[in-house]
Amino acid sequence: MTLRTATADDLAAIMDLERTSFPTDAWSEAMMREELVSPHGRYLVDVEAGRLLGYGGVRAVAGAADADIQTIAIAEASRGRGRGRALLRALLQTARDRGAREVFLEVRADNPTAAALYDSEGFVEIARRPRYYQPDDVDAVVMKLDLVAWVAAQQPTADAGVCS
Repeated sequence: MTLRTATADDLAAIMDLERTSFPTDAWSEAMMREELVSPHGRYLVDVEAGRLLGYGGVRAVAGAADADIQTIAIAEASRGRGRGRALLRALLQTARDRGAREVFLEVRADNPTAAALYDSEGFVEIARRPRYYQPDDVDAVVMKLDLVAWVAAQQPTADAGVCS
């Protein structure tokens, strides 16, 4: 797995995966193009053997206390292998590097796999937006992560590996 910053050259492959992953509510190509060049965001792609297998983005304005995970998508054949977690962690680190202390995201209520990933990294549900995802009438689950605590949990403890 190779994670790297997305470029305009990745747009077509990102949009192919976007439309496949989110057939009823995919972002437009224009929206995605703007996200890729925004100074307030960072988009990463997961590439293997020259093929895009995933992408994700975070909006994290430098110096702001909060950030938002905008999207994460992994090709269906590549799911369940840690690629989504690796993307999420890299995006969270970007948010922290830019000064964020909290990260928010929205996940479809009918996507328990993604919700379980976010939960396992420390996100907690703070609200629901009824019928947010259209045209499917699916609720959005709004989640929040204490990024300072998440970063601290990623650090090895001084006594790791010591038996007492």
